[in-house]
Amino acid sequence: MLVKFNLEYQVKIDAFEGPLDLLLHLINRLEIDIYDIPVSQITEQYLLYIHTMKELELDVASEYLVMAATLLSIKSKMLLPKQEEELFDEEFGLEPEEDPRDELMRRLIDYRKYKEAAIELKSREEERALVYTKPPSDLSEFAQETSPDRTPLDVSVYDMLSAFQKVLRRKKLQKPLQTKISRQEIPIERRMNEILDDLKTRPGRRNFMELFPDDSKEYLVVTFLAVLELMKSQLIMIEQEGNFSDLYITGSGKSN
Repeated sequence: MLVKFNLEYQVKIDAFEGPLDLLLHLINRLEIDIYDIPVSQITEQYLLYIHTMKELELDVASEYLVMAATLLSIKSKMLLPKQEEELFDEEFGLEPEEDPRDELMRRLIDYRKYKEAAIELKSREEERALVYTKPPSDLSEFAQETSPDRTPLDVSVYDMLSAFQKVLRRKKLQKPLQTKISRQEIPIERRMNEILDDLKTRPGRRNFMELFPDDSKEYLVVTFLAVLELMKSQLIMIEQEGNFSDLYITGSGKSN
């Protein structure tokens, strides 16, 4: 992760797997039939995520923008009158064109197959790593009392983006019509330490929204990136009780 603070700061994150991964996430999240994609709805949600990434000053890869253009193209074709198009094809002896969504559907299905295969191979790799040929040894003298493992829910980067969208909307509604602009550079490392110190001072679950007391855009972005870094370093745990519900943060107990 790279953060540069100057007249315009830019951020790069390697947590996104590509536009097809984002589309597949939206399809699963919205419980959409992949064989009958409502292009208008999926395009609106996709552009919302792209807009949020730009709000974070993220370096949006060109492939995301190409997919956005593809979705808008498909959406425009879906708006064409079907009856006039069929009459035109019959008059000139042309074969009726396939559904403009078909190519996208095939790409998504292929991508989902490869992704599921990758997950399965990763699972087998982890299982194989647990296989040893050495007979078990008595390690009772080295045993230590440990707290029971907590099973974290599957909170993805896209869930984090969705939560950040809520933060931006709330801050925008609370923002005064006139405000004084001040600039203060905030290192990510310092914000990470502040979050960890806060979790140690007040142990227990903290709502994701509580991490953003300041309304400045720079503070919001740095705080969000600090949370992602803490997640990556396994210094905090993110919990979500249900789909679309609030995110909660707790310290993992590990030292940085």
